[in-house]
Amino acid sequence: MKTIKIAGVPEHFNLPWHLCIENGEFEEAGIDLQWTDVPEGTGKMCQMLRDGETDIAVILTEGIVKDITAGNPSKIVQVYVESPLIWGIHVDAKSNYTSLSDLENTKVAISRMGSGSHLMAIVNAQNQGWKTTDLQFEIVNTIDGAVEALSNGTADYFMWEKFMTKPLVDNGTFRRIADCPTPWPCFVIAVRNEMLEKHPQTIALILEIINTTTDEFKDIPSINRTLASRFNQKTEDIDSWLLQTRWSQKNITSETLNKIQNQLFELSLIDKKSTFADSVHAF
Repeated sequence: MKTIKIAGVPEHFNLPWHLCIENGEFEEAGIDLQWTDVPEGTGKMCQMLRDGETDIAVILTEGIVKDITAGNPSKIVQVYVESPLIWGIHVDAKSNYTSLSDLENTKVAISRMGSGSHLMAIVNAQNQGWKTTDLQFEIVNTIDGAVEALSNGTADYFMWEKFMTKPLVDNGTFRRIADCPTPWPCFVIAVRNEMLEKHPQTIALILEIINTTTDEFKDIPSINRTLASRFNQKTEDIDSWLLQTRWSQKNITSETLNKIQNQLFELSLIDKKSTFADSVHAF
């Protein structure tokens, strides 16, 4: 039995992994796949890949592309979710902010520097024509940290996947004032180079198993109710999310990688671009 460590956010996107683990599919293939939930998100997972705390990360595309150009010894092996991530832009429900334009020159709560919430705050600012160099950040680590920061006024708004934060909108903690979709596929699977060199067949087998499940995921009976129950969501919200979510079984293209790197470079989030061969491993 080969032990492989994998990390991902505790969100509905990753239920296919948990189903495969619970059903013993990796075990049957001789793989002990050990999952770690990382509520802090992509910035933390980049660090875990660098430190060898995880072998694989199911991670936001823009975050790992940025970190690979900064020397993270990992490669993208596949797109995991092809559809964009819909980032909700949230304020405290009691705040006076009512529109996106109200948020110019205010402070944004982010999980950490280099995280999706950090990078997408800059993308959103560019979309709005704001001066991206004037953005102010408050590091809050998790959604709970964001709730605290917005309620006590140490930050003014927070960007996070809109369905995962919807219970906080429904219960009157947050108010969502806008959405900001990523202009690229939202999640990829990244693997440390050392694992790709030592265990390429094991990694290929893991991808084969998860791809079979994601390909059939929407056809699983009552999957909407399972998701709603596990992730504290309303069934109708899960139905909307399932309609717009497309899992992938293919690798990232050079065109998509170039698009992401060009935008990160334009925003001064990276100071150089990596080659396709340095960023992506093709089986």
